Amino acid sequence: MRSIKLVFASALNSKRILKINRKMNKEITRRNAIKTMGAIAVGTAALGALNSCDENKAAAAPSGAKEKKGAVAPAIPVFAGDSDKITREFFDSLLLETRYIDSDIPDTTFELFGHKFATPIMTAALSHLFNNAPDGMNVYAAGAAKSNAVHWVGMGEYDELEQIIATGAKSIRIIKPLEDNKEIFRKIEHAAKSGCIAVGMDVDHSFSGDGHYDNVLGLQMKSKSSAELREFVQASPVPFIIKGIMSPSQAEKCLKIGVAGIVVSHHHGMVNYSCPPLMVLPEIRKVVGDKYPIFVDCGFESGMDVYKALALGATAVSVGRHLMPLLKDGAGAVSARIDAMTAELAGIMARTGVRDLKHFDPTVIHKRNF
Repeated sequence: MRSIKLVFASALNSKRILKINRKMNKEITRRNAIKTMGAIAVGTAALGALNSCDENKAAAAPSGAKEKKGAVAPAIPVFAGDSDKITREFFDSLLLETRYIDSDIPDTTFELFGHKFATPIMTAALSHLFNNAPDGMNVYAAGAAKSNAVHWVGMGEYDELEQIIATGAKSIRIIKPLEDNKEIFRKIEHAAKSGCIAVGMDVDHSFSGDGHYDNVLGLQMKSKSSAELREFVQASPVPFIIKGIMSPSQAEKCLKIGVAGIVVSHHHGMVNYSCPPLMVLPEIRKVVGDKYPIFVDCGFESGMDVYKALALGATAVSVGRHLMPLLKDGAGAVSARIDAMTAELAGIMARTGVRDLKHFDPTVIHKRNF
């Protein structure tokens, strides 16, 4: 086990990590600017419609009519339903209180499915990362392995998964809700034989935005019943997880199905106006209790974000898009960012009296109301 003191020293003194943090801050700024421009584009289109109406009114007005002085131009409408933006705002609305008395150096290690890991910060289940960097999927996995973190894998070919496992990353394979259940059983069997520590399914990928079953890269999707999911659970030689749970009632169904864990996730804003995962997390934890681990993803960008999720009931969290820009810099860059976030998490744990992952207290979190 690595001492948390060594993690602090590594994170605070490494010039490389500081350089990576600066890169990440620039990337976050760039991405937020893109989202803002997108919102402005939507607003501009709406404003164009308003202007068109104004032009019609002007055409109907008596000749020589003068514009009223002091008239205020209509505000540009901004799309408010961006679930990623809503999620970010919810993260930032959560404040915490410090607790120094009787606090100690914290331990960020945790166990999952019989394996020990250095951090509760995991990689998220991404796919097709060759678009971000050559050999991106293997770089991503190697970064997780270097940090002794859980690695999640999205859709891909059988040989790609085998290459990922060969990096040494302890991996969890997420399978799409394919229409062909026979192929799902084959994928479960292959993942287990390849060395995955668990498998799962992102049930939220069943439908397209027009209310039909989704089709992903030519693969037909179909929603799954509780009975079908129970068959996958029973057929899997390794723990089976369901991803895309966003309500207590669905979490309760997962209990009856017999899953080994769930992922609270809105799949990067697949549905507009979706609740932030951390908003529904406490109620889901009440329903689940300690019967299975609860993982969370969507929008994690810092150790502080991770802390808030753990305090509200998460077992561990997944970070994906935040790490993607680092893939071009290699596995070391991915690992360094995971380590830096873990160090930040440890610093906040120390200052709030949390000595390990089993002693988080939700009462440390306060919702901003001002």
